[in-house]
Amino acid sequence: MQKFFLYARKSTDVEDKQVLSIEAQLTELREYAKREDIIISAEVVEKQSAKYIGRPLFNKMLDEIEKVGGNILAWNPDRLARNSVDGGRVIYLLDTGKLASLKFPTFWCDNTGQGKFMLNMAFGQSKYYVDSLSENTKRGLRQKVRNGEYPTLAPVGYINDSRIKSVIVDRKKAKIIKQAFELYVKGNQRLEDIANFLAKKNIISKRGNIIHKSRATSILSNPFYTGLFRYGGELHEGKHEPIISKKLFDQAQEMLKLRGKPDRKAKNEPQSFCGLISCASCGMMITGEYKVKKQKNGNVHEYIYYHCTKKNKSVKCKEPCIRQEELSNQLSSIIQKVSLPKDWAEELNRIALEDHKNSAQFLTAGVKEKEEKIQNIKIKLERLLTGYLDQDIEKEIYRAEKSKLLFSKKSLEEEIISLSHKQNAWLEPFQNWVKVAQGLDKIAFDTDLFAKKVVAKEIFGSNLLLGEKTVRTAEGGAPFRTQNSLAKTGETAWALLRNAHSLSSSKPFSSFKVCLEGIGPSTSVLSGQRSTTELQTQILLPGSGQRSTTELQTQILLPGSGQRSTTELHTR
Repeated sequence: MQKFFLYARKSTDVEDKQVLSIEAQLTELREYAKREDIIISAEVVEKQSAKYIGRPLFNKMLDEIEKVGGNILAWNPDRLARNSVDGGRVIYLLDTGKLASLKFPTFWCDNTGQGKFMLNMAFGQSKYYVDSLSENTKRGLRQKVRNGEYPTLAPVGYINDSRIKSVIVDRKKAKIIKQAFELYVKGNQRLEDIANFLAKKNIISKRGNIIHKSRATSILSNPFYTGLFRYGGELHEGKHEPIISKKLFDQAQEMLKLRGKPDRKAKNEPQSFCGLISCASCGMMITGEYKVKKQKNGNVHEYIYYHCTKKNKSVKCKEPCIRQEELSNQLSSIIQKVSLPKDWAEELNRIALEDHKNSAQFLTAGVKEKEEKIQNIKIKLERLLTGYLDQDIEKEIYRAEKSKLLFSKKSLEEEIISLSHKQNAWLEPFQNWVKVAQGLDKIAFDTDLFAKKVVAKEIFGSNLLLGEKTVRTAEGGAPFRTQNSLAKTGETAWALLRNAHSLSSSKPFSSFKVCLEGIGPSTSVLSGQRSTTELQTQILLPGSGQRSTTELQTQILLPGSGQRSTTELHTR
């Protein structure tokens, strides 16, 4: 009596898929062998797809048959092969007589010309089935993508809901992901810090470890969280709910570029004003140095001195050092000079409140303008797709341009939502700025040196110089007399407030006459431009009966709103 190899196979090694397949095959084949008086010499059970060559147990079985001969018992020919190589090898073994016979409960096959022809047809049909299944699956995935549905495993923060076959937000983890983005854009967190933060919130790797920084980078650069997704090398619009805004995502991308290189700055720097001031002689940064002086009588004195880093090899800097106490006093003096007077603050708040009442009327025009831009983007996307389908545009160019247009469209849509819900959101940031500017006196003479550094950095930027033990601004502290010189100072509210002091310090703000109403966002602000209010005052020059006219543009940046209001002061 002939001995047979019993071969049973299923296409996956995942236990919850086709879990009954192997058990059912073994049961049926054992019963068939008993009925047909077949002796089973070995049972070969394999959990691997037959679409591709390389099944180890299957190849081992055929190698054994090729050496000593044998027979095979399987449920169906498609269990043996779904590719032309494995199917051809089985038929070749039949041709050479190494494989004496094949038995299938569901298929007839003799080692004859007709039998091998039918077997070859069965193998071909099996291959056609998997090929068709692959094409049908890909076609279905492409259609899901066209419908805005993500066709694969959702990223952390989302869940694949099998009931509705869609991606939904994981409310608990979504908050954590948003917090991770917000932490990173502040600029004081490394990728390792983000990974540690996620680990504390129980977002870890599959093995239970802290995620690698490359995984943190992948999370922070995934546009899926904004409502878009990448698939097949292209960017697509998704139907899933966004977790973060496009603005926050863009800020994270800028921070990833900015922090592409590791921060090698020393962590044990105790000096408060480092990174704030440059040397007036050579342009290098001013650094701090901790010194301890021990006297013969046993007294110990501790000092912090600031001096040039002297890293410019082409210039031999001879600037002397300065004590921290003296430097702090000088900073206090120049910060105090920028403080917003009480009557100025009251008048600015009054104008802002008036504008706040009237700003809603400009909303419609701004929204309409952005909707027109979105419509233009849709037209460009259609033209881009037509050019790609007509093979006038290369695939890489098509994908790159499509990504740019979709990102722009997403930003405009978020701006419309922001305008619709927060058209008057500029008022509070503006009032906060006025409050901070009015309270600079207190910060200037406070003992908190770090707070003083933060304010000085915001007001003066990188324009502070130290020369001959004296701190001054890069402009030299001289008052600006012309409109052209004002334009060179930059467009920050603080720089122009300093100019306002130099031009109109002899008159109170209450003497200004408002001739054009409004400092809040107008139609032009809603479209990304500037809104202008002209304030005029007549300042008589001391010792003369003549008048000097200078135009001062003061931009009040609205923190947190992304909008700007421009005030033009005309002094005569």
